[in-house]
Amino acid sequence: MQCRFCKTELKHVFIDLINAPASNSFLTKEQLNEPETFYPLKVYTCHNCFLVQIDEYKKSDAIFNSDYVYFSSYSTSWLKHAKTYTERMTERFGLNNASKVIEIASNDGYLLQYFHEKNIPVIGIEPTANTADVAVKKGIETVVDFFGVRLAKELAAQKIFADLLLGNNVLAHVPDIIDFVGGMKIVLAPQGVITMEFPHLMQLVDNNQFDTIYHEHFSYLSFTTVQKIFASQGLELFDVEEIPTHGGSLRIYAKHTEDNSKQKTNNVSDLLQKEAAKGLNELDYYNGFQSKALQVKIDLTEFLIRCEREGKKVAAYGAAAKGNTLLNYCGIKNDLIDYVVDANPHKQHKWLPASHIPVVNEDYLKNNQPDYVLILPWNLKDEITRQLSYILQWKGAFVVPIPHLQVMQ
Repeated sequence: MQCRFCKTELKHVFIDLINAPASNSFLTKEQLNEPETFYPLKVYTCHNCFLVQIDEYKKSDAIFNSDYVYFSSYSTSWLKHAKTYTERMTERFGLNNASKVIEIASNDGYLLQYFHEKNIPVIGIEPTANTADVAVKKGIETVVDFFGVRLAKELAAQKIFADLLLGNNVLAHVPDIIDFVGGMKIVLAPQGVITMEFPHLMQLVDNNQFDTIYHEHFSYLSFTTVQKIFASQGLELFDVEEIPTHGGSLRIYAKHTEDNSKQKTNNVSDLLQKEAAKGLNELDYYNGFQSKALQVKIDLTEFLIRCEREGKKVAAYGAAAKGNTLLNYCGIKNDLIDYVVDANPHKQHKWLPASHIPVVNEDYLKNNQPDYVLILPWNLKDEITRQLSYILQWKGAFVVPIPHLQVMQ
């Protein structure tokens, strides 16, 4: 296997989570008695460019199919994040009704709806037809397709160029990251701006976020490596922000290398130095991650087994992809967790892949009154604990598994 960026032969295993089904391949009742397909979940570190990456066992067109179940609009904190972003970008870059905003992986229009409200022209690009259909019903023009050089050339041929080209949590999802970034170069207006948000590899390692590894995430990105990838396609990073979403993410700002209208901020050199000081450009930094994940596995399974022995009821909240990685790596099934609650009706009345834990609505939680609620999307624990604070009335407690097991009474 070769590195997706520099083509160096990959020899160094970052972590091996054995195997699992695709994290968003939820099951219907009829499928519970059918065989499931498992794919290896092994991640490598390139010793040349330090791109951390998974092999493409699960093809992207099979993951992002017409039955894709992730809809961004069901998280109130994510909607707030999107609205704040819209306000900031509009002000910073002077966007108006003569501008064009294009979002890659626009999902159900969760973000573009706020630009649309400001009468700023928008186009979404989204490969999943069912989520795109929701966006279209909001009045958001959406192209149902995968983004890359091919589509970028088609848009350019129609004189469609982005003054703001954005993508949240998509850069890590593309199997061919060079084709993806090359496409952004083509569709970006001469003085346009690219912003991309993605989980920061440094946070993943430092905070033991191994559950964010799944087949939809092909790359795990440091700022240093992303800068090299963008530079290879004629794009320059001129600013970067460390933001709290998804347990610690980066928002990068890019422009054409030949665009001299924007000054590079000190944030760029500061973060490069921070990563270098942490050791992200040395293989030693990536060693030992497997043992940290194993400790979570041991602690969580021991806790659940103890609850079973004591007759305690355990439910989970949030049928997130990261939760499926955690449960499947730990070998947890529906004999240790009764059900998982999720606000997304597209996930309700289905079952988690491999673990076969049923997905139910919140009313079920209120009626069942479990002793513990395991929060699977730990990055949203503040939002979830506020929303479910009523479990304290029956002396219920929250459990957070990452970066280490915590029971919150």
